[in-house]
Amino acid sequence: MEIKSAEFVISNTDVKKCPDSQLPEYAFIGRSNVGKSSLINMLTGKKGLAMTSQKPGKTQLINHFIINDNWYLVDLPGYGYAQRGKEGWENIRRIIEDYILEREQLTNLFVLLDSRHEPQKIDLEFMEWLGENGIPFSIIFTKIDKLSNSKVKENLRIYTEKLLETWEELPPIFLSSSEKKAGKEEILGYIADINKNEAGSKLSFTKKVKEPRCSRT
Repeated sequence: MEIKSAEFVISNTDVKKCPDSQLPEYAFIGRSNVGKSSLINMLTGKKGLAMTSQKPGKTQLINHFIINDNWYLVDLPGYGYAQRGKEGWENIRRIIEDYILEREQLTNLFVLLDSRHEPQKIDLEFMEWLGENGIPFSIIFTKIDKLSNSKVKENLRIYTEKLLETWEELPPIFLSSSEKKAGKEEILGYIADINKNEAGSKLSFTKKVKEPRCSRT
């Protein structure tokens, strides 16, 4: 897919104020400082489209960008930034959950994971929650340029083995580097394939959580 246009549309904290449109939406989320804004800028080819910062937790709004006038890229707040405090985190969690659970146009959620780190509890629990709620999602490992090829493969192996403890099968997984533009063709190609499919989300990964590991009482 070639991105010919990418324009900011609106930022808000209320899912009811998101664009009144039936266009498919592809949202990006991850722990604070995972490289989400840099990845969005790399995918769209517009360096300043999503604001980047060395300070974690900068994105605190639902940000909509219209791509090629036929689908939306959505930049969601990062999760797990402890310095927000309990009240601040509860507010961010509400924004995230309201969008994910209520936004019918959400076609696929890309969950970003830092390839340099071992599996984090907060990420694993978040993906289990997605599975329990039948939310279609994919995984993008970021910052692979910071590691050797062998270390990337080793970390990916460790992570996939950990996921298979909980999941019956793995969601689509992409490897990316914003600096090297790695993963751009694969991620955009995946979005293009979904957009071409009449049923849209049929190509996205939905609930495959093992029972009873993720059951809640």
